Amino acid sequence: MQFPESWLRTFVDPQLTTEQLSHALTMSGLEVEDLRPVAPPTSKIVVGRVLEVVKHPDADKLNVCQVDAGTGATLNIVCGAPNVAPGIKVPVALVGAQLPPAEEGGAPFAIKLSKLRGVESQGMLCSARELKLSEDHSGLLVLPEDTPIGQDIRDTLKLDDTVFEVKLTPNKADCLSVFGIARETAAITGAPLKPVDIKPAPVALNETLPVKISAPDLCGRFSGRVIRGVNARAKSPQWMVERLERSGQRSISALVDISNYVMLELGRPSHVFDLDKIHGSMDVRWGKRGETLKLLNGNTVEVDETVGVIADDRHIESLAGIMGGDSTAVTLDTTNIYLEAAFWWPDSIRGRSRRYNFSTDAGHRFERGVDYSTTVEHIERITQLILDICGGQAGPVDDQIVNVPKRAPVKMRVARAQRIIGIAIGADQIADIFTRLGLEFDRDGDTFAVTPPPYRFDLEIEEDLIEEVARIYGFEKIPARPPVAKSEMRATNETRRSIHSLRHALAARDYAETINFSFVDAEWEHDFAGNSNPVRLLNPIASQLSVMRTSLFGSLINVLRHNLNRRADRIRVFEAGRVFLHDPSIAAGEMTVEGFAQPKMLGALAYGPVLEEQWGVPTRAVDFFDVKSDVEALLSPALASAARFVKAEHQALHPGRSARIEIDGRAVGWIGELHPRWMQKYDLPHAPILFEIDAEALMGRALPSPTEVSKFPPVRRDIAVVVDQKIDAQSLIDEMQKAFPLDACKTVQRVALFDEFRPKSSTSGGLAAHEKSLAFRVTLQDTGGTLQDETVDLAIQTLVDRLARAYGARLRG
Repeated sequence: MQFPESWLRTFVDPQLTTEQLSHALTMSGLEVEDLRPVAPPTSKIVVGRVLEVVKHPDADKLNVCQVDAGTGATLNIVCGAPNVAPGIKVPVALVGAQLPPAEEGGAPFAIKLSKLRGVESQGMLCSARELKLSEDHSGLLVLPEDTPIGQDIRDTLKLDDTVFEVKLTPNKADCLSVFGIARETAAITGAPLKPVDIKPAPVALNETLPVKISAPDLCGRFSGRVIRGVNARAKSPQWMVERLERSGQRSISALVDISNYVMLELGRPSHVFDLDKIHGSMDVRWGKRGETLKLLNGNTVEVDETVGVIADDRHIESLAGIMGGDSTAVTLDTTNIYLEAAFWWPDSIRGRSRRYNFSTDAGHRFERGVDYSTTVEHIERITQLILDICGGQAGPVDDQIVNVPKRAPVKMRVARAQRIIGIAIGADQIADIFTRLGLEFDRDGDTFAVTPPPYRFDLEIEEDLIEEVARIYGFEKIPARPPVAKSEMRATNETRRSIHSLRHALAARDYAETINFSFVDAEWEHDFAGNSNPVRLLNPIASQLSVMRTSLFGSLINVLRHNLNRRADRIRVFEAGRVFLHDPSIAAGEMTVEGFAQPKMLGALAYGPVLEEQWGVPTRAVDFFDVKSDVEALLSPALASAARFVKAEHQALHPGRSARIEIDGRAVGWIGELHPRWMQKYDLPHAPILFEIDAEALMGRALPSPTEVSKFPPVRRDIAVVVDQKIDAQSLIDEMQKAFPLDACKTVQRVALFDEFRPKSSTSGGLAAHEKSLAFRVTLQDTGGTLQDETVDLAIQTLVDRLARAYGARLRG
């Protein structure tokens, strides 16, 4: 919300400086983001009248002007502006004047006595651009006829004014107007509030436009008035143009300026229709699928049953509460108008502008809530300005009230307020605060029943009223005290890790964390998840972010491409984020949405060299087993023993270099190299290695259990067995681990694979073409004494026998 300070002070004028007023607003919750002067400093620039204009004797494009600047003598000034003419009043920079610098940061431009083509010039006539009031340099800035000659231009144009830019939270819709800010200022400072003087316009016509409200859930109140004989070519008064421009609005035409002015003044968006372009009566209704409307901004949009419209007997004329249509827009040739002001239910307007990829001031206000009790008064205010500026004759106001909000009283307990705010604020003081805020209330001892006014849509529960008490009382008056609470140790669940521990574990493995949107390109879902039915967004923030992700792979690949485009060559990133899946078994709850599962996943990507280039280690590209070791490090010791990497195929991964991650037989994630077809499609020079695991599955861990440290040396034996190439090493290790509880193998501590041999021909190494040799190192140790050869041999033979029975393994000769 942007406005000039002078406009605010016409409604409320507290005895505070600009900085003090800014601070008071900010500390009450209306954050003043910026304070800036409306114009740079100037000096010795006054109002002058051009008395005479003659052509310069030696220059075709210059004129020699005689100017009365109130100095007692007529000034001779050379001017090249095309609109200079006798009789006009313009800003005159006298000799010695200081104008704003031509470039930001430059020195002020000084006016000196000079000669132009041999003719002396005793000053300069100024344009708006030369005064840094606008970018208009098409001609001199012509001032109103009643402007006093000789008056300082800073007083004439109020150039010592300050523009306030206030950042409003979404709940403060009542402050989306200068009067709304003034109402808050009066409550904060105690200064008197001067309301707008609204007088009913004289009714000279007995004419109304038939309007039907077919959708009470869209429009609760609709007020309108016919005005005939207006002069749309009338010029907007200078004071209105100044206030509009300093509030960030461009002056367009008198009728449009008046509508915009009242919106900024009172917070009431309205619309002016060209009456002669309306066919028959008006109908306020929901749109119909397939209907289209060309808007004032030139866009043609298609509506459906969820979008409110105003239609006549032939077609749609306006998007309800958002923007008018081009077909009934007022022009400079308009003579008869229909003025509309309505109450639109916020839920019926919210989100519709974003659906069409634009936003409007009207939609911004209506989707937050606009006063439903003042439509007639605001129609009268707009009518008053139109009749004063454009003339015309007005008909009666047609006001239809069909469905306005019922404001139930909200109760607030003084004790509850004191407990939340943290200080003792008395009931009488609270009553004074409510009175200053203009809130009607009934008081029963220390309980208040406050009826929210029609312009306050943010007062619904007790905490809302407590917030009002705190901010008007003054946040600065609330002392900073340490919390008073019972100090006790919180129980920790030692069998579970937090997501933060997992993030730290990945960061310790040289991965950098990245955070991405949960909504992604539908093409990513198809490519990396094989998902043709993702959760689709009804109102995406961008067309390419139209679905909710079911995998982190797409987001990680996008981060990789972003870094590769910036010439990074070694990339290791991870993300801990949710994915979104259709799941009819999910019921609605405090943290769940019916029909949708939202598990948190942990995903990572490695690309480029394993290590930064150095002298001690040869450079090589990261591979499957490097990232597999990272995953194993991420698993707690208990999970690591239960985890299995099962050969399987995934839509996004290389079919021969990928695996499904299982824990206790349950699939929890995937790991592998990116599929070559996606490397080609997404223009990746080398294949990254990715993994994705359900974070919940990683959080469990077992409590540590103490074991006796043996004082006796371990024994290591190597065994090499020959099996079919189809049998994976993990199956053999699992089979041997099953023997650990047996008496014969109770001293076996560890079995590890250290070598694999496959024959290059049918006679190589005594192995058949379909066989392979796997070598395992078995570590044995006892805490009771040194192991004897008989004990060790029995354990090794037991392991070999189990492998022979289960997989037909034989010792390699």
